[in-house]
Amino acid sequence: MDRYTVISADCHAGADLLAYREYLDPQYRDEFDGWAQTYVNPFGDLTEPEAERNWNSDRRNADLDSESIAGEVIFPNTVPPFFPQASLAAPPPETPRELELRWAGLRAHNRWLADFCSLSPERRAGVGQILLPDLDEAVTEIAHIAKLGLRGGVLLPGIAPGTGLPALYAEHWEPLWAACAEAGLVVNHHGGNAGPSPTDGWGSSFAVWVYETHWWAHRALWHLIFSGALDRHPDLTVVFTEQGSGWIPATLDSLDVAAARYGRENSAIARFAGPTAGSLRLRPSEYWARQCYVGASFMRPVECAERHGIGVEKIMWGSDYPHYEGTAPYTREALRHTFSDVPADEVAAMLGGNAATVYGFDLEVLAPLVERIGPTVAEVAEPLEAVPADARSTVFEPDPIRAW
Repeated sequence: MDRYTVISADCHAGADLLAYREYLDPQYRDEFDGWAQTYVNPFGDLTEPEAERNWNSDRRNADLDSESIAGEVIFPNTVPPFFPQASLAAPPPETPRELELRWAGLRAHNRWLADFCSLSPERRAGVGQILLPDLDEAVTEIAHIAKLGLRGGVLLPGIAPGTGLPALYAEHWEPLWAACAEAGLVVNHHGGNAGPSPTDGWGSSFAVWVYETHWWAHRALWHLIFSGALDRHPDLTVVFTEQGSGWIPATLDSLDVAAARYGRENSAIARFAGPTAGSLRLRPSEYWARQCYVGASFMRPVECAERHGIGVEKIMWGSDYPHYEGTAPYTREALRHTFSDVPADEVAAMLGGNAATVYGFDLEVLAPLVERIGPTVAEVAEPLEAVPADARSTVFEPDPIRAW
């Protein structure tokens, strides 16, 4: 092996707003025209010329080539029809009609994404979107996502407090897990949308949101474990993306201790934990090892040092392209910064091999591209002497491990 195959497990894309029109069901197009005329996009990066990185296929591939990235898992980024903002950040719909329109918008996005991925099918694994307020519609769309060939799987939205929806550990969601397992689709839980909204008007809201946002996303792990969802569906694969990775070893240790306590007859705590938690057939860390992965966006050296506690075979590096906090334009430097002292076989797994397995990338098909753009093993093994002065990604910033 002379070069690494780099597959980013965390990239983002979407159509230009008006380009979604042809992907809408016909009955919504006139209403979309009126809505689009008055809509003001709140994201400056989606209104400037560089926004084309989200939908210009040739431009996107050229950018990824320059960053040594051969394949990408594509999460949403732009604003779908009838949404107030990008779907990952949007507040829940307030009326049945608003919910109906947002469903129309997400279906349009999923169709667009399938077409976009078809322009470079060997390089792109698109992640389809669903909404949770209508469970029956979500189950139907999961089957449609599979039919569209979106091998990136399904984006599982977070459930923020106050939405009125049952938590992810509720038995209410069993049809959702069953549908994903039956369709063979990966369940992706992306950081950033499971916590309280930071738009509540307080000056400190965004600082608190940024500090806590990963923890709210982490909760899905123990919700799926203690609810028995992973136990009932051993073929279900769950990926936790862009929410750090250093938290995993200590969390798994804590969950193992808790689960053992909940299942012990003479434990004073067991009587509070309910029957499900004490009836699991495996330890939480074993469910992680069997079914879970981490989309380790811009993995930092301090996190990489924890890789054996996480499981080298569970880590999928991500660039977060085209986000401002992502590794571009210094992806090669980021790889050297984090992986220079790591054995080559482990680097190969974390940079692309694991993602190829989870998301179905064909490494042989990617090989000619990798030969042209891939970083060499020798290059990544060279320690980075100095961080580029204008680098903005948090991969280059020191940050202690937070177990939560």
